[in-house]
Amino acid sequence: MDSLYLWLNLASVSIPFLYSFHPKLKLYKKWKYMFPAIGVMMLIFIPWDIIFTANGYWGFNPNYLTGIYISNLPIEEWLFFICIPYACIFTHYALLHYFPKMQLSEKVTTRLTYLLILGMIVLVVLFYDRWYPVINYGYAILLLALVLRYEKEILQKYYLTFLVMLIPFFIVNGVLTGSFIEEPVVWYDNSQNLSLRMFTIPFEDSIYAFTMILTPLVLTEYWVRKNKTAS
Repeated sequence: MDSLYLWLNLASVSIPFLYSFHPKLKLYKKWKYMFPAIGVMMLIFIPWDIIFTANGYWGFNPNYLTGIYISNLPIEEWLFFICIPYACIFTHYALLHYFPKMQLSEKVTTRLTYLLILGMIVLVVLFYDRWYPVINYGYAILLLALVLRYEKEILQKYYLTFLVMLIPFFIVNGVLTGSFIEEPVVWYDNSQNLSLRMFTIPFEDSIYAFTMILTPLVLTEYWVRKNKTAS
């Protein structure tokens, strides 16, 4: 069990990585855009992670780690920000390949986005003294506003593909937060979140995952389109 977090990362990315070479998907052709996009996302999420860990807002159980750390974060946490977004972006493209009409209307997408933004603004105001909802929802509000303005078509599809991603999300994040095992791999200080759980998963984690995936997806799509235009 001393490398459970590592194995969760590897198990999550293994099949998506192998199927990236599938002749109908050929996701490997997007790697030159995807990995830099994931890197940009990490520039946002890693400093956030380091600060929250240093302040004890969340932390990691050494019983499930290999013991290798970079900037006070376990190596498994760094891999999490590569493996999980990669697997989810693969899922997004795979679903759209097999279900090309899988998208919401512009009107529904706009209304849903405004509703989400409004709801998160309310939560930020109500829980202004708790760092996880403030930073988490604050970033989500900004990101959703920008994507709605400039890349609405991505949201039309992503809202639906993300619902599918929630299935493995609940499994992987459930294990990380203590489901099916004696102690959580990742623990949280409930005084810095809403103190609401979906099973063992903090309520905020769903939006955290939403933006962690959407950020590199939008950048990937933008760079792919820009390259086609330049060609």
